[in-house]
Amino acid sequence: MKKFFGYILTPIHYLYFGLILVVFHPIQWLSLKWGGYTSHKRSVDILNLFLTSSCYILGNTVKFINNQHLPANRSIIFIANHQSMYDIPPLIYFLRKYHAKFISKIELASGIPSISFNLKHGGAANIDRKDPKQSVAEILKLANNMKEKTWSTIIFPEGTRSKTGIMKPFAVGGIATILKKVPDALIVPIVINNSWKMVQYGFFPLHTFSPMSWEVLTPIEPEGLTAEEVVKLAEEAIKAGIKQ
Repeated sequence: MKKFFGYILTPIHYLYFGLILVVFHPIQWLSLKWGGYTSHKRSVDILNLFLTSSCYILGNTVKFINNQHLPANRSIIFIANHQSMYDIPPLIYFLRKYHAKFISKIELASGIPSISFNLKHGGAANIDRKDPKQSVAEILKLANNMKEKTWSTIIFPEGTRSKTGIMKPFAVGGIATILKKVPDALIVPIVINNSWKMVQYGFFPLHTFSPMSWEVLTPIEPEGLTAEEVVKLAEEAIKAGIKQ
């Protein structure tokens, strides 16, 4: 039955989702040109609120749980499992006060209305996976901004999305590079549940009537720990929070 409703509701969802991207592209451009970073960021926050709301067209729900008292004046490395592209808008919107930037594939920085513009001009690290030197330089640029501007970052250490909700092993590389530059950054795990179901059948039809959740877990102080130990602790905490 959920798949049946998916055939009906998915075209409406994509029409709404695409319209949001097209409308906010010039809004972002104008915001950046006239108001600089602050105005542009505000437009991106609102963009992602609308993108998050697109899930409700399919009868899916978004629940973001944050019972942690996170510092606003300290850089944070948010570490999350990755289940679908629908992981991202709620993270941007609900973590907006922390100026969290993504490490993204360079291919996404061109050709996609709104999304590519934000990746180019919003402070993300756009890495070419075929060029390790360029990738490290981009991550270091992000790390410097975190250090100088108290920005944060959101990292998916699995590298690629899990199509079944079963978490893949975490890689340490990008997190280790940032911690070298920003050793006092707070590590905050986030567990994402059920967003993989949105694309359980592929991109058409999308899944319907599923409860999805994002939960901020207990922060990890990196002092006295290696990058490997930090990532291992985050991985274990997130794995324990995944609902099968």
